[in-house]
Amino acid sequence: MRACVFTLGCKLNEAESASLMRGLEERGYEVTDVLGEADLYLLNTCAVTAEAEKKSRQAVARMRKFNPAAPVIVFGCAAQNNAEAFASREGVTYVSGAMRKDKILQMLDARGVAVESEETFCELPMPKRTRTRAFLRVQDGCNRFCSYCLIPYLRGRSRSRGLQSILGEAGACGAKEIVLTGVDLSSYRDGDTGLGGLVLALKDVPARIRLGSLEVSAVTDELLAAMREAGTAPHFHLSLQSGSSEVLRAMNRRYTREEYLAACRKIYAAFPGAAITTDIIVGFPTEREEDFAASLSIVEEAGFAKVHAFPFSPRKGTNAAKLKDIPPAVKAERMGRMLEAAKNAERRYIEKNLKKTFTALFEEDGGYTENYIRVFHESASEGGMYEVRLLGYRDGGATCEILSRVE
Repeated sequence: MRACVFTLGCKLNEAESASLMRGLEERGYEVTDVLGEADLYLLNTCAVTAEAEKKSRQAVARMRKFNPAAPVIVFGCAAQNNAEAFASREGVTYVSGAMRKDKILQMLDARGVAVESEETFCELPMPKRTRTRAFLRVQDGCNRFCSYCLIPYLRGRSRSRGLQSILGEAGACGAKEIVLTGVDLSSYRDGDTGLGGLVLALKDVPARIRLGSLEVSAVTDELLAAMREAGTAPHFHLSLQSGSSEVLRAMNRRYTREEYLAACRKIYAAFPGAAITTDIIVGFPTEREEDFAASLSIVEEAGFAKVHAFPFSPRKGTNAAKLKDIPPAVKAERMGRMLEAAKNAERRYIEKNLKKTFTALFEEDGGYTENYIRVFHESASEGGMYEVRLLGYRDGGATCEILSRVE
């Protein structure tokens, strides 16, 4: 029997899906995460934008084209948000939500809808082993309630995984790089242990540790010192969303442009070669042209290594959805300018690092350095860790020469 676990959305979803894949393997299934012919489909959905939810629904139709007779189990944020939109689709046998993914493997033969609201940190099986990167779930839920975001309503309030459980999975996963993931990683806490303490606790794990998305409030001297001591990858995905303090206030982001830039300076002081990557929402309802100009200018001022830009998507149930949306043509024009700025920022960062030496972990389609530059070399093997020197810019990354293999 062949099972397909297809995932949309965030790294936390990927980590959860990897755990379910391991559980299916233990039940005797041949498992893949590539959408294709299978005897059973599990769909882990996303609802962060309207487009993500649409793609989640479309995935059911794609699955049925491969095997109309196979049962489809749907779960995750989009299912939590609108279970009936999936339950009414032909071929869908069971719909769960985002809260209790630990129950999915017990419901492979179940029928119906069971969307729960219980807010506990559910333990999942050890994720499917990988020779390259593994995403390690350490936190779930969110208390921030940004005005545009549905996720706190779908995943519930912030809750953290126990430190010993994390250490057990980290030590046994077999990956050469571990990415700590959560909805709000910055709020991680187990008793007296915060994110800095978690980083230090992982210092002896035989893998490169990388942090997932952070909030400005997490950039403290304690965290940076812990990262230096533990040798954590100098890559900070520091969520921005807008370069305008006025728009940030309307988004309920709880920091200003100046505070964000101060956090960037603090990072660069501790890690001079650090990569700071970010997300920017274009076309928030209160965004004026001068606000958008502030977002454009901060891309260069902050020295971003990569920018993930996406247009504002009103989500019913959020405060921002009550505001008058910006005309689509204006939003599209601004997106064009932001994408160009993002492309230029990425190229500047990569070219600044040419001729420098890094350690790169190679996957199937290229490798990543500790500061998250994508590198290409035709002779590198998947799962190989190499000392490399960057040679030239290529397609959002860099060609490199291999100096030695690192084990």
